[in-house]
Order: sequence, then C-alpha cells, then structure tokens
Amino acid sequence: MNNKNSLLVELFVEELPPKALKKLGEAFAGVLRDQLVAQGLAEAGSVLTPYASPRRLAAHLTHVAERAADKAVSQKLMPVAVGLDASGQPTPALLKRLAALGADASAVPGLKRAMDGKAEALFYESIAKGATLAEGLQKALAEAIAKLPIPKVMSYQLESGCELPGWSSVSFVRPAHGLVALHGDTVVPIEALGLKAGRETHGHRFEAAVDPVVLRDANSYALQLQDDGAVIASFEARRAEIARQLAAAAVTVGGGSVPIHDDALLDEVTALVERPNVLVCSFEREFLEVPQECLILTMKANQKYFPLLDAQAKLTNKFLVVSNITPDDASAVIQGNERVVRPRLADAKFFFDQDRKKSLASRVESLGKVVYHNKLGTQGERVQRVMHIARGIAEKLGDATLAAQATQAAQLAKADLVTDMVGEFPELQGTMGRYYALHDGLDAAVADAIEDHYKPRFAGDELPRNSVGLVVALADKLETLVGMFGIGNLPTGDRDPFALRRHALGVIRMLIEKDLALGLDALLQDAAAQFGAIDGFDSSKATVELRDFILDRLAGSLREQGASAQEVDAVLAPLPQRLGEVPKLLAAVRAFAALPAAAALAAANKRIGNILKKAPEADAHVSELLLQEPAEKALHAAMAQVVPAANAQFDAGDYTGSLQTLAALREPVDAFFTDVMVNAEQADLRLNRLGLLMSLHSAMNRVAQLERLAV
Repeated sequence: MNNKNSLLVELFVEELPPKALKKLGEAFAGVLRDQLVAQGLAEAGSVLTPYASPRRLAAHLTHVAERAADKAVSQKLMPVAVGLDASGQPTPALLKRLAALGADASAVPGLKRAMDGKAEALFYESIAKGATLAEGLQKALAEAIAKLPIPKVMSYQLESGCELPGWSSVSFVRPAHGLVALHGDTVVPIEALGLKAGRETHGHRFEAAVDPVVLRDANSYALQLQDDGAVIASFEARRAEIARQLAAAAVTVGGGSVPIHDDALLDEVTALVERPNVLVCSFEREFLEVPQECLILTMKANQKYFPLLDAQAKLTNKFLVVSNITPDDASAVIQGNERVVRPRLADAKFFFDQDRKKSLASRVESLGKVVYHNKLGTQGERVQRVMHIARGIAEKLGDATLAAQATQAAQLAKADLVTDMVGEFPELQGTMGRYYALHDGLDAAVADAIEDHYKPRFAGDELPRNSVGLVVALADKLETLVGMFGIGNLPTGDRDPFALRRHALGVIRMLIEKDLALGLDALLQDAAAQFGAIDGFDSSKATVELRDFILDRLAGSLREQGASAQEVDAVLAPLPQRLGEVPKLLAAVRAFAALPAAAALAAANKRIGNILKKAPEADAHVSELLLQEPAEKALHAAMAQVVPAANAQFDAGDYTGSLQTLAALREPVDAFFTDVMVNAEQADLRLNRLGLLMSLHSAMNRVAQLERLAV
C-alpha cells in the first residue's frame, strides 16, 4: 500500500538575513515541491505551505507518496541499419549498448522499431522502478539547498557526524543545527549539511514552553511550534499578526493615529521576530521641529520602528516597536527603545540646525569638488549642463519667468548633496533641498522643483507638481541619458547602474502625460551640445542611439498597456517627434484596426510600399489626361473627395476621424489593383499610375505606417 501522507521538512539554523528571509522561504519550499512532483512522489495538486522564521526554513506538502509509481521507459538505441546486420543479427555495437543498460542478446527480439526522422531506429522498452521517498527527498533537499538565492554563503566546520570532526566543512547561508523530515508521523532517513533527519526542533530562544519541541507528525508542525515553542512559523501568518497588532496599538494611542505604511519594513520586521509583541513608545516633542521625513527615515532605517502619523498624516511623537519578547512588565523594553532612539533623533536635529546656517546658494561651489563620473566631471560641471538644458526647454515652452525659475532651481537642485543631513541619509536628497530653499526665502515653485526634479523616481511615481519642477526633472534626466550614452556607458542585460531605463521612462511620461510641445530629436541634440568639451563624447550615440532606446522603452510601455505589437509599430515607425501625440495616434490606429476595411487597406498599403520601393523614378504628380482605366479614374476621383477631408481632420488633430475617412477608399483601391496594370509598358502611363499610388501612400501614412498592421 502506497500511503500518501503529508510531508514536513525543516532546516533549523542560526538567525537568517532578514531582508532575504521571505525569498529564502519561498525558494526552499518551491524547489522541494517541484522536485518531488518531477519524481512522481507528489501530485501536481499537492498543497504547499512554506514556513520561514528567523531560525528556520520549512515546507509542508500534502499527498506525498512513500514510493513513486513505476514508469515505462523507451530508450532510443541506434538506427536499425547500425544495430542489425544484413541477416538481422545484432551487431557488436548494439550488444554493447544493451549491456550498458543491463540487458543482453535475449532482449533483441523484443526491441521496438519506429521511425526516427527519415531512418528507422531501435528502441529498448523497460520499466523504471519509482524512487522511494527517502531517495527522492534526499535529491530534492540537495537541490533546494543548492538553488537557494543566498545573498552570501558561509562556510563552517562540522563538529560531529562527519569524516573529520572540526575539519570537514559545509557551506550554507547560516550554520544549520537541526533537520526534520516527517512523512505523516514517520521520520524519513535523509541527511544534509552534516545533519541526520529527526523529529526534534526548537522554539523561541527565551519563551518556549518546551525544549526541544518533539513533533508528533507533519500536520502538527505549526500548531506545536506555536503552543510549545512560542513561534509563529509561517512568514505570512506572522506578518498578518504584526499588522493586526500595529493597527490595534495605534487605536489605543487615539487621535486617528495610524502606523506608517511600508511593506518592505513590515517584511523585514517579520523576518526579525518569531512571536511579535507590539509596544507603544514615545520621544520628546521638541524633535518634531525637525522635518518629519528625517525622523521617519532614522526610525525606520536604523531602528526598524513604525512611526505613528495623526489623522492629517503628520508625524506624532509616538512610535511602535515590534518586540520579540513578551514580558509581564514591558516597561523596561519600552524605556530601552526610547533610550536608543533619542540619540538618533538628536543627531537629526543637530544636522538640520547646522545645515540651515549656510544657504543652498553658498554650497553650489562645493559641488565642484564632488566627482560625478570620471569621464563626465564633477557635480558642479553637471549642474552647469542641467542649467543650460533646463533654460533651453523653458524657452521652447515660451515662458521667460519659467526659464528664470528653472535655471535657478537647476543651479540649486544638487546643493543639498553636500549637507550633513543628506550625507547621513542620502535618501533625503531633494527633500532636504526643498526645506533649506524655503528657509532661504526662495519662491515655493523653485523649492518644490528642487525636491521634485528626481521624480518620477520609480514606476507609478507621481510627476513633478509644477512646471518648474517638470522642466528641471526633464533636463536632469536628459543630461544623465545623453551623458551616459555619449561615453558608451549603456545598460546591458540586467545591469543598469545609472538607472537609464527608468530615466528614459521618466522622460517619456513627462512628455506624454503633460503633452509638452517638444520634439524628441531637438531635445537630445540640445542636451548633447552641452557635452562638447568632454573627450571621447560620441554625439551619434547620444542622439540617434538614445532616441532608439527611448522609443524602444516607449514601445514596451505601450504593449504593457494593451496595444498590440503591430499597432505600436505602426505608430512609432515614422519616428514621431512629439511624444505627447503618441496616445492620440495609437488610439486612432486601434480604432482604425477595428474597422472592416482595415485589413484590406493595410495589405494594399504594404503592396503599394513594395511597388514604390522598386520604382525610384516615381513622383507624386498625376495627370488626369493619362488616366485611362475606369478603376484608376474612380480611385483618383475618390481620393479627390476623401484625401482633402482626411488631411483637414489630421491637421486639426482628429487622427481617429482622419483614418476613418480614409477607410472609404477601400473599394476603389481594391478595384484598382484588380483591374489596373501598374507597370504598364508605356512609360508615361506607368509613371502616372506610380504617381497616383505615391499620393495615396502619402495620404494613408500621415497618422501611422498602416502597412505595419498587415498580417
């Protein structure tokens, strides 16, 4: 009888790296499951439950068999012509191959013949014994350990259970001290990392009711750890419990308080505790004079605390701590955390006070001593380039006030990089610049632009809040893109250290979502002109290659939003200059593609394009006197009616209407290709017909290259 019980595998280890724990737990359980399914020991529908706590990685899998089912195996041996001689007797080559498989000449009559490509081949059919659970799990566990996404491997010596105690070493993310493998209530005899599987594990370091925790069976794992070991083994369950306790603690504080929302912080704290206990702590109100971004960052990054915000999203002087212990009297834990956070907040206040003693403008000169890139110079030189690019963009938009403000904001945008606060917390660059600009009495639009010029920082991030910020953000990203492309520092594969893909998407979003009247080529050329003094700067890479890179990012973004590859190609193939027009062009193409006439017109357009490629002597001139066939006269007459109307709609920005008007040409175009010989022997007739097609091709491709829609 092949029992299908649940399987539990646990590696008990020293504290795992918290930022990697979630991925480690998912990978460990996932590979175990996949390997067991591949070996026929688990069903495809077996339910997997991963477990991961600071000191354990585990997996629970339902419906796991003691032994996999036997399988029929068909192995190709060799072509019949090679395996059998003229009299049908086995050749030495065939006998040798059979011997390697544990068979002899007696197996020859039972060999199967079947076509393999163009030749007939011999196949040996046998029954492969299914793997036992011990064999299969041993292999699966080795694979799961080998494939763990370990940030940094540790090597350590084994003290027992190895050939040379104290000398033999193994490698793992952290030293492992226990291995559990239970199939139902039976221990599976496997080994890993110098450990033999058993049924004993350990709970909380300080609060376990029993040590060791002796597991009854695979299904009792989570409950026994919780009851006897004071550990919530499931990462997701522990995370949910922390979130619940955070919300409940915020309610006790009152005033509409809520803990700050930060999924990454919640994941990290979940990886630091085995049984969470949320406590409310506080700090002196005087620290609230410091910008809340500074206080929030120091509490989250350095202490893993959850700051509390009031109903207006303003920081309060309360914060929440997720403790790993639950003492009867928590006052000592609370006071300890309050004592620890106080110096951090005092440092932030000191930095803020010191930084405000110097204006942002006075710091600009110091940027000349900060290296930006060894080929592109200092941050000071970079600021000069961004200033010129920003002024040029603002002038193109026709606003002298905007040009002055954008130039000032661009000059000061990087000045906070040399402040004490940003030196301690680089994540606050831009944010602190805004605070210091306001302290210096600068216009709010300029101060906001200093903070916003980094936006959008990530996918889905908001764009700068005003026109000044938009211009400076666009200039800053263009300077980075043009500079890096110009020196050949391009992203490759997964490597993109200067976030050029993100910068390109940022440029695309600003140009499109704000519908800026700016040509892409002109922007790139103006930016490239600022790098004339850089040795080895390649203007072609900084303009042509970069333009293609940006359009490629745009194409990918449009496809992700639901447009087909053909529709995107049709819109982008003419290399649109004003990217703000692209959404309207794409909408027009998608509406056209849905029309009954679309497929025929797209195919005709492709055909016309191919004809014109072979006729370089053609021009768009058409003489009515040379129109002979009824079909070409009808097409010319239809175009005289339709094309002016379509052009007027195009010029008015009604791209959808323009294409739908052109759809009326389907029947005369079809008739033309059915009844008219384009390449007539008479030269003047041929050129006149080519001219007619050229006029048609030009009219049909103003919105997009419709031939790209042809299947």
